Amino acid sequence: MTPRPLTIIGGRLVLPEGEPVLGAIRCVDGRIAAIGPDVQAHDGDDVVDARGALVAPGLVDLGVFAVDKPAFHFGGITRAALMPDQSPPLDHPARVRFAAQWGKPDMWVHPLAAATVGLEGAHLAELALMRDAGARAVATGRQWIGDSGVMLRLLSYCAMLGLVVVTHAEDAGVTGSAVATAGEMATRLGLPSAPAEAEALAVARDIALAEMTGARLHFRQVTTARALDLVRAAKARGIRVTAGVTPAHFMLSDLELANFRTFCRLSPPLRSDADRKAVIAAIADGTIDVIGSGHDPRGAEDKRLPFSDAEPGMAGAETLLPLTLTLVRDGHIDMARAFALLARSPATLLGVDAGVLCAGAQADIALVDPVRPWIVDSDKMAAAAGNTPFDRRPVEGRVVALFKGGSRVD
Repeated sequence: MTPRPLTIIGGRLVLPEGEPVLGAIRCVDGRIAAIGPDVQAHDGDDVVDARGALVAPGLVDLGVFAVDKPAFHFGGITRAALMPDQSPPLDHPARVRFAAQWGKPDMWVHPLAAATVGLEGAHLAELALMRDAGARAVATGRQWIGDSGVMLRLLSYCAMLGLVVVTHAEDAGVTGSAVATAGEMATRLGLPSAPAEAEALAVARDIALAEMTGARLHFRQVTTARALDLVRAAKARGIRVTAGVTPAHFMLSDLELANFRTFCRLSPPLRSDADRKAVIAAIADGTIDVIGSGHDPRGAEDKRLPFSDAEPGMAGAETLLPLTLTLVRDGHIDMARAFALLARSPATLLGVDAGVLCAGAQADIALVDPVRPWIVDSDKMAAAAGNTPFDRRPVEGRVVALFKGGSRVD
């Protein structure tokens, strides 16, 4: 059933550039029909008064590990790119086709195809068939492909298919079984650690292969100053490389590991404060293109363990927006850039016509109160599990209404 036309009035429109402007937005047949200060509701429209809230594109979360609709709706996420690390992995067209139906109609999942069979890093999976089944990109999963020949073939094939390769950037030969970044904190706690350069080594090799093949390469998380310098230089040379990060790596440093807090056991691990500041600088100067949640809810059986035995990951969907808005409040980026990081850039990488408020785009819209205060509480989260490193942290910014394809999400 086609929804009635929707007009949202009285809001501040978050446009691709500039400060939010007062105006209205009208949606017809699931798409944005008109937007701007002069837009008026038509007879028969459903009219919603935003009451001064931001009218922003629904978030496009690139690289989640679970489809967790209550958490996504809370966080204003209308689309999520699902990592292939499922059980079984998304390495077969039928599994990709099935995953692409999860969550509809009020949440769209865009599966990322497993780069290799079983995500084992040895043999390329049926990438063309998975693309035809609905895969929006190809991903190496939680692991880096250590065999450079396999990675070269992957990038060459994906360049022909027009698919972005989403890669994990840590040289596994260097990281081994490490659970922390080498430094004073890891030494004090006696944790197995690896040097931060493990990330730069992986980034350097993959950039070299991307330059050879002309493939589009996206590093899901780049968290160290040295690796960010490599990405920055590659972009300057015209290589088709993009980079992402999660809020943990611009909000937290390895000092959070004190008392062996397993909610801070992440992959890649938390870095030094100097690297944290380098991430913020890279977000500000455009080196980083995407901020994603890395949403990976983990129950007590995975987290209530000794630090070295706990599984990495955090429930990030609900805190993605307010933590990103801290960068706006601190003057590092403006509101338009925040939603480019959260919606427009990931939508562009996935090749979907969403993530931006403009005529013709899909009507995925979030109404946001950017100053509404609330306190993150791991015991009360909508996520399947509340393993957040931001537990008890006061934040500002809350989605007050969400629309998918012009229909309100309850």
